[in-house]
Amino acid sequence: MAEPALHLAGLTKRFGAVTAVDAIDLTVADGEFVTLLGPSGCGKTTTLNMVAGFLAPDAGRILLRGRPVEALPPFRRDLGLVFQDYALFPHMTVTDNVAFGLRMRKVRGAELDRRVAEALDMVQLSGLGARRPLQLSGGQRQRVALARALVIRPAMLLLDEPLSNLDLKLREEMRGEISALQRRLGIATVFVTHDQDEALTMSDRVAVMRAGHVEQIGTPAEIYEHPANRFVAGFVGSINLVPARCTAVAGGVARLETGMGPALARASDVLRAPCNVVLTLRPERLRFGAAPPGATAWSATVERAVYLGARRVLHLRLADGTGLLAEAVNDGGASAGIGDATTVWFRSDDGWVTADG
Repeated sequence: MAEPALHLAGLTKRFGAVTAVDAIDLTVADGEFVTLLGPSGCGKTTTLNMVAGFLAPDAGRILLRGRPVEALPPFRRDLGLVFQDYALFPHMTVTDNVAFGLRMRKVRGAELDRRVAEALDMVQLSGLGARRPLQLSGGQRQRVALARALVIRPAMLLLDEPLSNLDLKLREEMRGEISALQRRLGIATVFVTHDQDEALTMSDRVAVMRAGHVEQIGTPAEIYEHPANRFVAGFVGSINLVPARCTAVAGGVARLETGMGPALARASDVLRAPCNVVLTLRPERLRFGAAPPGATAWSATVERAVYLGARRVLHLRLADGTGLLAEAVNDGGASAGIGDATTVWFRSDDGWVTADG
């Protein structure tokens, strides 16, 4: 069986009394796009810097295609790197920036020219080779940095929040471009971000980090639909967190007691009742009006309505004082107003029970 592109085993980094990365394990398969997602200070960039060779781990192993690299300098790890600030040489042309890594590897002449031209074409910058970075837009500079990382034909690509300096529209465009290019090349990639939308839209798997630990790793759908705990549920996307008591679990469905009475929601079969849990409800899964048989229905009052064009976000208050967010598609019809009484309901498949912690 082929070795994974990257394997981290017990990787640890301390800065004085602070453990920035605490014995994490992670495997990235060949051609896989894995995102390290988490808030500032969670250890995601420190992890990437250890893989890149800019920081030495205090414990643990870093294996690139089965080869231990902890003692190797960055330039001997066969990695392509793209940084948040792009790190382009302002006095060099686009062509010279892209060619820099090749020249360090003693590639010269026609071979260098051909590979630089291929890399620029790959990122849609053909014809701009004579410009300097300051003559380019933010999106173009990002593409130059990507071309420079890919032109050396690395075994793996590391991306450290490369889209954070771009405006929203350009960020969304570049997400698609990077994803399409990565899949076309089939290059294993580790991507660091604190942006949940980037993680969900670009990744094969997402590792959610907190305080140096990996709280959960899974596909975007697994992370979003089945969060492992309260932190993951609250960090990835908008969420309603309702304290509850689980009284029974059968067939993947939990019976709950909440401040609004009984409720049903999906749960992992490893959950053992009775126990305190958190019922997680995504705003887009809540519905209004008469509830069908078997659904959980709650009375609520509209406290605020936010117009967002294609959708409306309603801030609700339940009879027991719990606040909820609900999303409704803007279909042009009448919408609830502030102070209106309404009924909000959900099916068991719309909710997920997670640990109370």
